[in-house]
Amino acid sequence: MKKYIITVNGTKYEVAVEEADPNATYTPAEVKKEEPKAAPAIKNEKPAEQPMKTEPAPNAEGTKINAPLPGNILKVVAKVGDAIKKGDVLCILEAMKMENEIMAPADGKVTYAINAGVTVNTGDLLFVIA
Repeated sequence: MKKYIITVNGTKYEVAVEEADPNATYTPAEVKKEEPKAAPAIKNEKPAEQPMKTEPAPNAEGTKINAPLPGNILKVVAKVGDAIKKGDVLCILEAMKMENEIMAPADGKVTYAINAGVTVNTGDLLFVIA
């Protein structure tokens, strides 16, 4: 019997796996089911950190660019303070295994930009261009 630690939805479980005899047949009454037990915490393990969304100032003026669909921000091309032109790529949004380029709708200067690695929903603020 071998023991393994399996993580399901962030909870660790210790499981024991027994190799079955290929020549034997088992009835449901012979197979004993057990409730999973949480494994003891492993020391020196840090939880995965989700990049934080940064919110712009409440009075942010300018053209706001929102996420057209839910996904992950793979790469941010335009940083705060960058001068951009209409049609420039601002970031790459991965959604449904496709990489979507989010482009600037107008010329201006980036006053707010989302961070790479953030998961966004439809309508979340990505950029503000003033």
